[in-house]
Amino acid sequence: MQLMLISGLSGSGKSIALNILEDSGYYCVDNLPAPLLRDLTRFLRDEGYGRVGVAIDVRSGDSVRMLPRQISELRDDGVDTRLVFLEANTETLVKRYSETRRRHPLTSGDCTLTEAILMEREELSDIGDMAQRIDTSALHPNALRAWIKDLLEVDRSRITLLFESFAFKNGLPLDADLVFDVRCLANPHYDPELRPLTGRDAPVIRFLEREPDAGRMLGDIVEFIERWLPCFDKDNRSYLTVAIGCTGGRHRSVYFVEKLASYFSAGAQVLVRHRGLT
Repeated sequence: MQLMLISGLSGSGKSIALNILEDSGYYCVDNLPAPLLRDLTRFLRDEGYGRVGVAIDVRSGDSVRMLPRQISELRDDGVDTRLVFLEANTETLVKRYSETRRRHPLTSGDCTLTEAILMEREELSDIGDMAQRIDTSALHPNALRAWIKDLLEVDRSRITLLFESFAFKNGLPLDADLVFDVRCLANPHYDPELRPLTGRDAPVIRFLEREPDAGRMLGDIVEFIERWLPCFDKDNRSYLTVAIGCTGGRHRSVYFVEKLASYFSAGAQVLVRHRGLT
């Protein structure tokens, strides 16, 4: 049986993720109390369900703290268990709640929305640390749908390298394990002919390949990842997210992500994300 668990902060897109699982043929259950997870999984496995998606979060109350132990027990039972944790920065979550006018599950008469979000983030911190995290801040729902579909296709027996580009002006991505800053390199943005293009386009690629510093930095990043990837693999990680940032997230960071993905795809599972491209 393949079990996909969805958790994370309220308003981060868990309903979208669960809908994608359902559309992909998973039997899905929302808002399941954590103590019932193992019994539900056993029942569904006995009934012949091969793929199951379950959402568990703070709506389960204090029992959500049992989730790490439940996951360990399920894996001991031979269940292929994956955990995806969705999150977003506080400003984005406040904006989403203001737009939808929905009530946060932890708000009360003496607790503001911002305080509820911070409490929830703290409550779920242990779960987020053991999951494949996705930062949905400023992320279009269609992009989240595509990323969830990508996760469903990877081989769990091998570590997956996930390279993502981002713009520092929008803040650091919350899901990054390693972050590299390429803002010190020459910026194609200041060339009027290159400005509307991206790091995937041939003129921008030629521009950066003519820069010796770009080549040296790329080589240094490759060397660092190659040196330390075995250590991350030994730590039983399923994913390693490497974020490359530049000012606008369209030229230098995109170029680096594409180059790194091409280089490492020969020997590892690779996923690519570009936060600044639509």
